[in-house]
Amino acid sequence: MAEPGEATELRAALLGLRRTSGLPVVFGGLLSDARHARIAELSGAQTPALRGLVISAGSGLGGKAMALSRPCAVTDYRSSRHISHEYDTAVAAEGLRSVVAVPVVVRRTVRGVLYGALREPLTLGDRTFDAAASAARDVEQALAVRDEVQQLLAATREQITDPGAVPGTWEDVREAHRELRALAPKIVDPELREELLAVCVRLASAAGPDRDHAAGRVRLAPREVDVIACVASGATNASAAERLGLRPETVKSYLRSAMRKLGAHTRLEAVVAARRAGLLP
Repeated sequence: MAEPGEATELRAALLGLRRTSGLPVVFGGLLSDARHARIAELSGAQTPALRGLVISAGSGLGGKAMALSRPCAVTDYRSSRHISHEYDTAVAAEGLRSVVAVPVVVRRTVRGVLYGALREPLTLGDRTFDAAASAARDVEQALAVRDEVQQLLAATREQITDPGAVPGTWEDVREAHRELRALAPKIVDPELREELLAVCVRLASAAGPDRDHAAGRVRLAPREVDVIACVASGATNASAAERLGLRPETVKSYLRSAMRKLGAHTRLEAVVAARRAGLLP
């Protein structure tokens, strides 16, 4: 079953698919184990027949897409000879005929399946396939970011709960902080994002009593901290922009604002001042 944040990302991708493709019915779900996906999100459905349906790899159209790790489609579901028909009752109850199924594949592992459907037996065109593939990529990217955040959080928790580990892995702490800050704006799930930012605060305060308490009153906007964190790693404005998904001119603007607040005249001074203020580890 999808976690709350994953459900939000799946729902957003399906709504985008319905909007861009013009398909009247879209639905999908994530894998609950290595071989089964549960249909949890629907848009445009007229009955509850599909909700909660468990799709097995290799079975039906979606199961075929999962097993082959590629999109599959049928012009008329009920009469197709290219798929098995375990789910015909639910599909017929919803009146679906022409259906496309696209797997969500993250690092070569199938993590879910998205469907789009018509209630008429019509051939689906390239526009529909492109829209379905784009929606699957959106979910794939969201899950990949989520996985990366979870891995970073797990590793970082070990560092900040083991005081003896911090001095010996100081650059690792700083790198984890930079990576987490860069990932935060990409997280849809507000609870996960808040957890991530809370860990960033703990990392930034890891230096303890050596902080300048007067400097600690400095307040930077979240994106200003992100930019300073990138600068601390030696990134240029262009590479910081690429890492943060911003334009170089925007990075330059954030950097200029942060330097003014920190009372710094150079990039190095800004990094030092941010660390003294407890904004960076």
